[in-house]
Amino acid sequence: MSPDTESAAAPTREHRNIYQPIPMTVADRRDETADVRTLRLEFPGDAERTRFFEAYRVGQFGLYGMPGQGECVFCVASPPTRTDAIECTFRQAGRVTAALRDREVGQRITFRGPYGNHFPIEQWKGKNLLFVAGGIALPPLRAVIWNILDRRDEFGKVAILYGARTVADLVYKHELAEWDARDNVDLVQTVDPGGETDDWRGKIGFVPAVLEEVAPKPADTIALVCGPPIMIKFTLPVLAKLGFPAADTYTTLENRMKCGVGKCGRCNVGHLYVCKDGPVFTVEQLKAMPHADM
Repeated sequence: MSPDTESAAAPTREHRNIYQPIPMTVADRRDETADVRTLRLEFPGDAERTRFFEAYRVGQFGLYGMPGQGECVFCVASPPTRTDAIECTFRQAGRVTAALRDREVGQRITFRGPYGNHFPIEQWKGKNLLFVAGGIALPPLRAVIWNILDRRDEFGKVAILYGARTVADLVYKHELAEWDARDNVDLVQTVDPGGETDDWRGKIGFVPAVLEEVAPKPADTIALVCGPPIMIKFTLPVLAKLGFPAADTYTTLENRMKCGVGKCGRCNVGHLYVCKDGPVFTVEQLKAMPHADM
């Protein structure tokens, strides 16, 4: 692995069973869109909570599950600077996500993690940051954004471009409004043509085209991109055209993972395992990977 992306610390001897989850209590839940929900999850005790936050870095993921139903891989959508609980955001797409969505406040789900590598934000101190996200792929960047904003003085300018198919498909609307109101964040929102409402004040257009219009200067700027594969496919060439170095452009691969610990082989890409060597990669790394899905 390149030093540009950092792997999580090895598990302690206390965690002998790498597949053993812990019970997490649903402390809150909210609907982001008609089919996307955020769960706020509390740890069963201080020991588990401390152990998690000693290891967790933004960009890592966990496996969230229901006994008898299975597990799903989601990023941890909250930052390590807020240590009272964690959050995950997901779209209902099958049996397990339907079961997770049905959990009421006070009920439990299972969780194991954090797994994978992370965004190396400690290397970005003093740098400008450009976040480009589409649709349901904002959660991984949301964790980074809040981590940066909670330590705002350590970083340069922050620009966020977020797009969705329609206004109704924008997630974290309350937080988007909060970011938009800040004088130290430059937020641009866009929806696809035809997805706007009568009172929409954002851009109308696809993310790659809007990015070319509003992107900041590439000098001393780190770019982070998360979105549907088709969006990433057309966004990365725009960043390259604008002069953003491949080594300073980050994205994530998340759709292949199953076990989370490099045992099942499902996420193998060449000699790498996305769940262990990723999910965070630079574009420079992706160029060297055979058939990396973006």
